[in-house]
Amino acid sequence: MVDVAYINTPLGVAKIIGDADGLSAITVLNSDAPLTDVIPETLEDAVYQLNEYFEGVRTQFHLNLNPEGTDFQKKVWAALQNIPYGKSTSYLELAKTLGDPKAIRAAASANGRNPLWIVVPCHRVIGLDGSLTGYAGGLHRKQWLLNHESPVKQQSLF
Repeated sequence: MVDVAYINTPLGVAKIIGDADGLSAITVLNSDAPLTDVIPETLEDAVYQLNEYFEGVRTQFHLNLNPEGTDFQKKVWAALQNIPYGKSTSYLELAKTLGDPKAIRAAASANGRNPLWIVVPCHRVIGLDGSLTGYAGGLHRKQWLLNHESPVKQQSLF
């Protein structure tokens, strides 16, 4: 049986899906959804760790992941998990990590299909020139996540 939970985050409501075999999806919604009152046992650790991440006390996730995808997509998603907290890489560097710099578009496509928001940190992949390019959750969320993880915190003048 697949379990689902909806939790509030600073970036909107997150939908978490998983079962005894692990998490299959975490997505941020662009609309409100009723929050889950009682988190299913199979998702409790994911909710706990995501809350810690947003509180700024967690920099790595230790969760059983079970996303659906092609072998290549899973290879890309595994590579994404090696990008350290507070760091970023380019799509070209990601393709090189996979062993084929010509696979940049395929790597970018797999990055965009990442089903495990934040836990598999696709937001840490940026353009070669440092630009924020493409993000399924919206560029404003990508910017927020990169700022959240930055070792240098920006302070507001107002």
